[in-house]
Amino acid sequence: MAKELNKYKDFLKANLSKKRYVHSLNVAAMSRELAELYGEDKERAYFAGLIHDIAKELPRERQFELASRCKIAVSQIELKSTPLLHAVAGAQLLMEEFGLTLEEDRDILEAVRYHTVGAAGMSKLAQIVYLADLTSEDREYKDVKKYRKYAHTSLDKGMYEALRYSIADSALKGNTIPISTLEAYNEILSKK
Repeated sequence: MAKELNKYKDFLKANLSKKRYVHSLNVAAMSRELAELYGEDKERAYFAGLIHDIAKELPRERQFELASRCKIAVSQIELKSTPLLHAVAGAQLLMEEFGLTLEEDRDILEAVRYHTVGAAGMSKLAQIVYLADLTSEDREYKDVKKYRKYAHTSLDKGMYEALRYSIADSALKGNTIPISTLEAYNEILSKK
């Protein structure tokens, strides 16, 4: 696995800024930590966290091209939103250039695909990466310590609070909110 990880780390180093690469390492570490807490495969979680932003700093045209072909559902809102595009593009890049498949790697691909917007029916791994991205060590927004605590309280509590934060933050900024985010929120709310 270490040799395989080096291939991805080399790609990330070549295609991400130093800051974004450090963020990827931090999300990988937080994903592993949360996986251990919630009984998920730690190595798969580390890997998914590591590669979650694999397409983040590719040119927008390349991101759009990849996202337009993505085999995992994508909304028009996401295709029109530059900050969201990289997640969809990342999943497709992993399939096209690294040979990941929906048959064998669906949980990893969906973790990358949904780490920005969430979705109803997310796997435990996808939820872990979503929370790890929001709460990784390098994050410094106002209430990050509170969200780290939620992420470590329970997966449902972490997701509920994270989705509430994401929806409120997007609405305050006047941004669109993808349907998948609202569906994820409604699903987690129904569990409360």
